[in-house]
Amino acid sequence: MGVVALVGRGVVGRRIERRLPLLCGDVEVVPVDTRRPAHAASTFDRCDVAVLALPGPHAPLARELLERGVDVVSIGDGIDDVAESIDLHDLAVGTGASMVVGAGMCPGLSGLLVRHLADQLASIDEIHVALHGTAGPACARQHHNALAGRAVGLHDGDWIRRPAGSGRELCWFPEPVGAYDCYRGELPSPLLLREVFPEVMRMSVRVSANRRDRLTAWLPMMSRPHREGGVGALRIEVRGADRRGGRSTLIAGIAELVGTAAAATASAFTQTALAGGLPAGVVRAGDSRLETGALLRAVERGGVRLQEFTGVPHQPGQEDAA
Repeated sequence: MGVVALVGRGVVGRRIERRLPLLCGDVEVVPVDTRRPAHAASTFDRCDVAVLALPGPHAPLARELLERGVDVVSIGDGIDDVAESIDLHDLAVGTGASMVVGAGMCPGLSGLLVRHLADQLASIDEIHVALHGTAGPACARQHHNALAGRAVGLHDGDWIRRPAGSGRELCWFPEPVGAYDCYRGELPSPLLLREVFPEVMRMSVRVSANRRDRLTAWLPMMSRPHREGGVGALRIEVRGADRRGGRSTLIAGIAELVGTAAAATASAFTQTALAGGLPAGVVRAGDSRLETGALLRAVERGGVRLQEFTGVPHQPGQEDAA
């Protein structure tokens, strides 16, 4: 029996706790309260994988776990925390452990979908990610903060930093979400995708927002976040050359509760870690060493419907594109 230490029991954490036994079968999920150091230490000493689904920085706790030789799956999406987590690669290699950095919806499922689309092309040179919706209150606060910082991206192969909340673009998400204005956000996906897709010359990540979101981004949140947001969405656009040398654009995405999508993705990576399918060191979603197809199938078993734009109108009686 595998033992998984679950740190964090918000919207995403509780769904991971429910889904992991269904996905992995013979597994014991042990919730960990880091405010009880003795209990946390005893659980970490006997666990095989630790899933970090708590709000706030993950890197300090991840360092402690990697030093114990425990595999780590982190759904953290703070840009500074992700950058610090990436720096734990040498430590993880030295202890023979693995750490998945960005195992939620975005980053996480976004990287898996980029790899899925990229493998259909001969080469890619552009990646554009758009995100809509939030999970629990901590996710809503992160969304709020993402519109107030500096967004990172790539332009003609060079890193650029632009004010978050700028660069409006109308993005069409899978139904029933539809179209939303999206803006640059201080999100870590480019930091992770750059390493696994070094050939890409242009990269951006945007988040949906309305006028009030942008005007109040520099202020504390003016109202208490909902316990859980409504249906969120993810849109991935990859551009490059097809196998005949022509220019091609591929689009995929989801329309699902953000907490459900994040939990399904984290559970898929945890299942892979329990099976010994992760290389030592820091692992990013979209890494060519991963079995992306198997991970996406596990995400679907977690209740997430993956969609791919084909340009062919749906006809009654036909299955939806997926």
